[in-house]
Amino acid sequence: MKNTYQSFPMHLAKNIRMLVLDVDGVLTAGQIFLTDECEQIKAFNVRDGHGIKLLQRMGIEVAILTGRTSKVVEHRAKELGIKHLIQGSLRKADGIATLCEKAGIQASDCAYMGDDVIDLPAMNVCRLSMAPSDAHQGVRSKVDWISSYNGGYGAVRQACEGLIIANDAWEDVMGSAYGVSPQESGW
Repeated sequence: MKNTYQSFPMHLAKNIRMLVLDVDGVLTAGQIFLTDECEQIKAFNVRDGHGIKLLQRMGIEVAILTGRTSKVVEHRAKELGIKHLIQGSLRKADGIATLCEKAGIQASDCAYMGDDVIDLPAMNVCRLSMAPSDAHQGVRSKVDWISSYNGGYGAVRQACEGLIIANDAWEDVMGSAYGVSPQESGW
């Protein structure tokens, strides 16, 4: 079973240097709200955001690679200190190559979380592929690990915690700061 805490592929997550995230369906629940003025509204999960900040504290870079373009995403990336952002990428394997070149990281040092078939080419070039529990069936059948949470509802946070544990950084970024153990967090 690929969607349990215990099934997290620690061996693939060890020494990951960058986590690349899709937006719609991963950082959000996949819904796009439009105002009468045609402005987009997206809802992001604050615990996912905190997971991203924890990864950054331990030295893992975070990037966003999305097929859509939105000022909301640009703002959220800036708010979280995400330096690597590519929007409007319909060829996501090319997007990974660009992100890796800019960050000076190999794709084999990356983890990717996506939810739809457009993400599969990017997932195929990264060492670790992950998906939210409500990802498209074709994606769930191919990834290394499936979160027990839906996109926009904690899937990213769970993936971040797995990366933290796999890289022996829990005590530094969670334990000493917050007094919570992996077991108390579901691990």
